Amino acid sequence: MLPDDIDSESRCRLPLPRREDLDDAGKLVFDRSADPTGGTIRGLKGPAGIQLHSPFLCKANRPVGRYLRFEAGFSEREREVAILITARVCDSRFEWAAHEPVALQVGVPQATIDAIKHRLPLEGIDAEDALIVQFGRETFGARKLSSQTYAKALARFGVRRLVDLAALMGNYASTAAVLTVFDMQLDEGTTALLPVD
Repeated sequence: MLPDDIDSESRCRLPLPRREDLDDAGKLVFDRSADPTGGTIRGLKGPAGIQLHSPFLCKANRPVGRYLRFEAGFSEREREVAILITARVCDSRFEWAAHEPVALQVGVPQATIDAIKHRLPLEGIDAEDALIVQFGRETFGARKLSSQTYAKALARFGVRRLVDLAALMGNYASTAAVLTVFDMQLDEGTTALLPVD
């Protein structure tokens, strides 16, 4: 049962964008977002569909998101751990449901996923995973990155990739905020994989 202000097709507070309502640039973004090979996990039913209500924003965000996800030099595993910890600290069930399966596919161990999901201590998980998780927990949870964690992250990633890691997490935190404002619902029949406490 959806809340009263949720559109049944888009599963959020906004209807799905209509291609015919967009200018030429918006139509290009629409076509890329609707294409399953276009770089979005969820197509138009998710953040891309919401952002298309502001076509210029969507067009401007796309290259940044693509760079951070695919061109910044992170391994698939690093990227998905960073996305999961961001989804967790933002309690974004939609992002989590989209990325937990991807994380498993690219080799993120279940122990790392469980530590993030259930806010468990990081002892016993891979040290590089633990560093990314701690970085996210401090950045978003404590809202202060300790000197120790900063030094470890700087040594591991270097300056440029550390800037990109912070930006990748910030990009997904921004997406989580958009999903929250427009109350993006999980697909019908999808079990919420993330407990929100």
